[in-house]
Amino acid sequence: MPAVGFCGEWFIFTCDKKLVAIHTKQAREAFVFDCSTADKKPNNTKDVSNSDGGASEETGSDRVLAFAVSPSGKLVALTDDSKRLVLFRCEPSWQCISIRWVVRRCTSLMFSQAEDQLLATDKSGDVYSFSVGEPQREGVLKLGHLSMLLAMSMSPDDKYIITADRDEKIRVSHLRSPYNIQSFCLGHQQFVSALLVPPGHPHWLLSGSGDGTIKLWDYESGRKLQSWDLKELEETPSSEADQQKNPTVSRISCSRDARHVAVQCERADTLHFFTVDQDGENKLVPHRRLSLPHLPLDMTFDLEGQLWVLMDSGDAPLQIYTHRRGSWECNAESPELSRVTEAIKPHWETLEASLRTDSRFEHLYKVNFDNVTTYLQKKQQRLEEQQLKRVGAQKANSNKKARKEKL
Repeated sequence: MPAVGFCGEWFIFTCDKKLVAIHTKQAREAFVFDCSTADKKPNNTKDVSNSDGGASEETGSDRVLAFAVSPSGKLVALTDDSKRLVLFRCEPSWQCISIRWVVRRCTSLMFSQAEDQLLATDKSGDVYSFSVGEPQREGVLKLGHLSMLLAMSMSPDDKYIITADRDEKIRVSHLRSPYNIQSFCLGHQQFVSALLVPPGHPHWLLSGSGDGTIKLWDYESGRKLQSWDLKELEETPSSEADQQKNPTVSRISCSRDARHVAVQCERADTLHFFTVDQDGENKLVPHRRLSLPHLPLDMTFDLEGQLWVLMDSGDAPLQIYTHRRGSWECNAESPELSRVTEAIKPHWETLEASLRTDSRFEHLYKVNFDNVTTYLQKKQQRLEEQQLKRVGAQKANSNKKARKEKL
């Protein structure tokens, strides 16, 4: 799926095999990196994806799977399904620093706050650390899980690494000694698909899940502080078919001043907003919902607190929303919007083609088999058959007895 973000004043979005960076303030040439034209994997490179005797992964299509921006906004990294890990420097000009190779296809990337490590999670449940200062050095295995990893975050002091998996668990581990688990944040009923430690609140963790809930944690202790069911926050009642489905949280984003939190759900044309209640217990409170003209593909806040939303529309693929007088208003006259939209349009066909894929979360839902009901039905059927046999046997005995008495 397409993804967007900011690297300083550069707006970044990915579409299929490309990463595109557009400067929002100056008329600078856009930077485009096409994974299909990048270096291929050397034949002598180690590949342990089949070390356990299982089938190796199929050949990649060079599609971008994830990207990350460093805290300073000077570095960007991406990974694709051909198992590349590419590191860029974006200032004073864009430059590809290195192309390395991961063991298995990655699900998420993240820089440490010190920007000395680039962490990558993969679909087998492993987390690898890649050196930033030594950009040619191979990755080192940091920790493993028994389930596919879907999201990752870190404490602002680089003390903890926080990982979320398909089996509803959020694990908080010490980054320097990952075998030392600090806590678990347990309470979701489906896979955990999004994590965020909001700026300004270093001990908070926000999580989103396929169960349609947003939860706030004190992650160091594993204590749940708040929980919201997104269906209950809807202002208008949903249809009966929609009520049976839980919205899947696909993205949680927070403004730099930590005043606003936006939540996006997969295949939903609305965004949920929360605000920090500074006067009360300093917790998050639901603010309002924003209806969009098209389905959102991804969203991100810029340095000024404006929300940029990439949407499934060839005419208006991008919108900027600004918080004014207690509500979120579309800023259609923004010169930055015009500049970035014009730069996006040449890539729209590629972007549109990347949308013709199945839901990236659909296969993650657990299927519940009601074996008890089937067992009880068969048991009842068996008891009824036995009862019929008894009645038949009793009638047969009565008939025999009656015939003997006549004789």
